[in-house]
Amino acid sequence: MISSTGELAIDIVVPVFNEERSLAHCVTTLVEYLRGAFQVPWRVTIADNASTDGTRGIGEALAAEHEGVVYRRLSTKGRGYALRDAWEASPARVLAYLDVDLSTDLAALPPLIAPLLSGHSDLSIGTRLRRDSRVVRGPKREFISRTYNAMLHGALGVRFSDAQCGFKAVRADVARALLPHVEDNKWFFDTELLILAERAGLRIHEIPVDWTDDPTSSVDIARTALDDMRGIVRVARSLARGRVPLAAIYSELGRRPLLPGRAPSFFGQVLRFGAVGIFSTLAFALLYLVSQPLMGAQLANFACLLVTAVLNTAANRRFTFGIRGPDNYGIQQFQGLIVFGLAWALTSSSLLVLHAAAPQPGATSELVTLTAANIVATVLRFALLKAWVFRARTTAERGVGVEARRAAPAAEAA
Repeated sequence: MISSTGELAIDIVVPVFNEERSLAHCVTTLVEYLRGAFQVPWRVTIADNASTDGTRGIGEALAAEHEGVVYRRLSTKGRGYALRDAWEASPARVLAYLDVDLSTDLAALPPLIAPLLSGHSDLSIGTRLRRDSRVVRGPKREFISRTYNAMLHGALGVRFSDAQCGFKAVRADVARALLPHVEDNKWFFDTELLILAERAGLRIHEIPVDWTDDPTSSVDIARTALDDMRGIVRVARSLARGRVPLAAIYSELGRRPLLPGRAPSFFGQVLRFGAVGIFSTLAFALLYLVSQPLMGAQLANFACLLVTAVLNTAANRRFTFGIRGPDNYGIQQFQGLIVFGLAWALTSSSLLVLHAAAPQPGATSELVTLTAANIVATVLRFALLKAWVFRARTTAERGVGVEARRAAPAAEAA
C-alpha cells in the first residue's frame, strides 16, 4: 500500500531462490496480514536471486495481482545479493526482510518495525534464543544455532543474541551507511551487517519471536556453517586492521554511548574469575571426553583449550573485569590467545610427564592430570589477564579518577 503522495514507510523484502512451491502462499499471507496490521504505507518486494524453476512466473503474477507487491530479479545467486539490490533501490524509510517459509509468526512484524519508524532504534531483529521466544525445531538445528551464536559472542564480543534469524529490519539511512562496508553477499550478509552496526555504536532492538522450523528447507547446514566461520575470521581481521571506518559511521549515525560501569573490586574479580574458571574447566572436561577418542590426547587438548580460551577471555572481559564495548576487543582476544598458548604448553607438558611415567594411561588418568594442570593454568591466566591483557582499562580508570579529582576544586570555585 503506497500513500497518495508516493511516500513509502516500509519495504519488506522476501529473498527467494527456486521457491515455486512456497512463494504464492507466502506473499498472499503476508499481503493479507499487512492490510490489516499496518496503517502506514508498505510494500512487499520479491527478490529473486537467479531462480531456475517457475519462481519468476509466479513472482511476476503476484506483482500483477496485488497492489503493493513488486518483483525484482537478479542473475546472481546469493541472499545477500538479493537483499542488497532490493534495499539499495528502495525509497522506503524502513527496510525489512523475512524468509519465504514464514517460519516466524507475522505477529512479530509490528514490534519489529515500530522502533525504527519512531527513530528509537537503528536496526531490529527477531531472536529465537530468549526465554520468552517460542521455538519448534529439532535438537540438531538448536545446537548448531546456539553454538554459532556462542562463537560470535566469544570471538567478536557481540551482544545481540541471534544472528541467523531470518527476520530483520533496518532504517534506510543506516543501511546506506553500512552496506558499502559489508563484503559478504550470501548467508553471512546480515550477520556481518549486525556486527558492523554494533561496533559503530548503533542501537539494535531485539524482540522474541514464535518460530517453527521448516522441515523442507534446502539450506546446506554444513557448508553454510563453514562459510560463516570464514566470515567471522575475515570480519575480525578487518576490524583489527581498521579497514571499516567505524568512527565515521558513528559520527554520522551513532548514539551517545553509556558511561562505562565500575569494575568489581579485587576480591570480586577473584570470585568472578573463579566462577568463570569453574565453568571453563567443566566445559573443557566435557569437550575433551567427547573429542579424545576421535582426535587423540594432544590434538583434543589443543582444540578444547582453544575453544574454551576464546569463550573464557570474552566472559572474563565482561563479567570479571567489567569491560564493555568493542574498544581493544580484538587486541585483548589476541593477548588472551597468547595466555592460552602458555596454558596449552603447561597442560601439554603435564601430558608428556604422565605418558613418560605410564606409557599407556587411560582417558580418566589423562583427564585428572589435565584438570590439575588446568587449575594451575587458571591461576596463571588470572594474573596475566589482570596485569597485562586488561591493564589498559585499569590505567584508563585511574586517569579518569585523577581528572575528576582535579576538576572538583575548579567546579566548587565556580
